[in-house]
Amino acid sequence: MTEDGFQLSAHDVRHQECGRAMRDSDPSQVDDFKERIAQELDRLWRDRGQINDRLQGMMEQLKVSRDRERAMNDALIAAQQLRADVQSQADKEAGPMLQRARGQADQTLLEARNEAERLMEQARVSEERLHYSSETVRQQFLAYVTSDRRPLERELDELDALASADTRADAWLPRPA
Repeated sequence: MTEDGFQLSAHDVRHQECGRAMRDSDPSQVDDFKERIAQELDRLWRDRGQINDRLQGMMEQLKVSRDRERAMNDALIAAQQLRADVQSQADKEAGPMLQRARGQADQTLLEARNEAERLMEQARVSEERLHYSSETVRQQFLAYVTSDRRPLERELDELDALASADTRADAWLPRPA
């Protein structure tokens, strides 16, 4: 019989009366056996109740856990979708910004190159001017030295002649005693 079709309680066992037969059992032993069966049934029913209570608790915990897992999976899927949407939006926004930044960088680089070329040209022109000026100054100095050299050489010759004449005149002068 199935569990639902036949349910035996401890009360049923205790109050069950059996007819007497010819070779009948000892009534006190039968009563004692019925009492032990009734106690065992009571214990089994209590255990079954506790097990059912624990099973109900576990079923509720399992349902809560499954609900949490489902909610976490939904949240994970939503987060992944949000991340993908944000990444897509960031890529869309970053593309033009990156192009503008590259354009600005290229423009800045071009301006820097043009400025460097301009400064190099200015430096070259300044160097040529300085070279021309220094060459002009050198030529003027050489012309000055050359033009003033002859009169200076004549004056030196005259000074040498005077110095020689002076030493000869000293030789003819009387010496103080």
